[in-house]
Amino acid sequence: MQVFLTTLGCRLNEAELESWARGFRAAGHRVVGTPLGAQLMVVNTCAVTSEAARKSRKLIGGLHRQNPAAPLVVTGCFSQLEPKRAAELAGVDLVVANTDKERLVDIVAREIDPAAMPVMATEPDGSHVYQARGRTRAFVKVQDGCRNRCTFCIVTVARGEERSRTIDDVVAEVRDLEEAGYQEVVLCGVHLGGYGSDLGTDLRGLVDAVLERTNVPRVRLSSLEPWDLPDGFFELWREPRLMPHLHLPMQSGCDAVLKRMSRRCSTADYARLVDAARAAIPDLTVTTDLIVGFPGESANEWRSTIQFVESIGFGHMHIFPFSPRSGTKAARLSGQLRGDVKRARSRELHALAAEMKAAHLARFAGSERPVLWEGAGDVADGGVTWSGYTDNYLRAVATAPAGVDLENRVTAALLGSVDGEALIARPMI
Repeated sequence: MQVFLTTLGCRLNEAELESWARGFRAAGHRVVGTPLGAQLMVVNTCAVTSEAARKSRKLIGGLHRQNPAAPLVVTGCFSQLEPKRAAELAGVDLVVANTDKERLVDIVAREIDPAAMPVMATEPDGSHVYQARGRTRAFVKVQDGCRNRCTFCIVTVARGEERSRTIDDVVAEVRDLEEAGYQEVVLCGVHLGGYGSDLGTDLRGLVDAVLERTNVPRVRLSSLEPWDLPDGFFELWREPRLMPHLHLPMQSGCDAVLKRMSRRCSTADYARLVDAARAAIPDLTVTTDLIVGFPGESANEWRSTIQFVESIGFGHMHIFPFSPRSGTKAARLSGQLRGDVKRARSRELHALAAEMKAAHLARFAGSERPVLWEGAGDVADGGVTWSGYTDNYLRAVATAPAGVDLENRVTAALLGSVDGEALIARPMI
């Protein structure tokens, strides 16, 4: 059977999709890169904002129109929050709850009648994202659910209580990925810093085990809330296989706004955490998430965020204008800001983010760093362009002679000038 998998949303959704891809392949099926001709389609939906839910519905409808004969399986946060609406969308044959995601491949095998599959299937005309990645980086889901109750977030409702995979289970998956040729694994969770709270362990114990019991060349951590980190956490980076990059969602640089968000750290706490991380981890890249225009955000509160962001100096920022999400406390707060105010503040923050990113990239011009090359691009000047990421998550681009295959290789690279959001690099090969 030819299976098409697609997702919207977070890294955790991507990790789940990769796990299903491996599961379908192990069961003898073929994961294809296009819905056209697929005999089964699976959509992992998102509902972090109302717009994400709308995009999920649009994606489901578009897939059904492209391939109306193929059974369509829907899972993820949108279908978890609105299962009846999801089930009634045209073409949807099966809705799988978030709590059953780990068994999705088995559930599909049990619930979808093979006789309902299209008899004919065409060869895929493109590459799925996981095939296109060339087995360079894999996302490994280690934890689900969240105990935090941020007022803007619906994910805690959609994902439920915190649940951690055992260390042995995670280690076994990383070993399988290593044997399959992956050069990097990214450990993911809804509340990654809370890993192990239900198992009597913690994230440090998990990372220690992955580093000690596997030989995968690179281990990276996904988004970490800036609290609940175990004692001595930054000592883990004494192991060079743990990549010097931390994504620490900040959401606002104003304490009053953070309080309305029910975030569990202050700006001072965050600054101390970043200082401690940078002191312990050489050449660390710190990235973050920020919400613009949270209800009641005054001009002075916004200025506080800008000043705090400037004081931290992020390598990259994901910027989200606040969007009221039905079912969250923040959607009911007074002081909802006008769209033009949110757009203006978003433009200001994007401009600052671009300046800080360029400055961060420029810090490493002239240095040598390891780069994991992910794929080839256009032919230029008699060579082939390649792109990849350094250990500290700087995008690098290079031109290599035709016939030189860099895909899925980690090589030393001399970093040169800044070109947009990347560094021009020369692989040391």
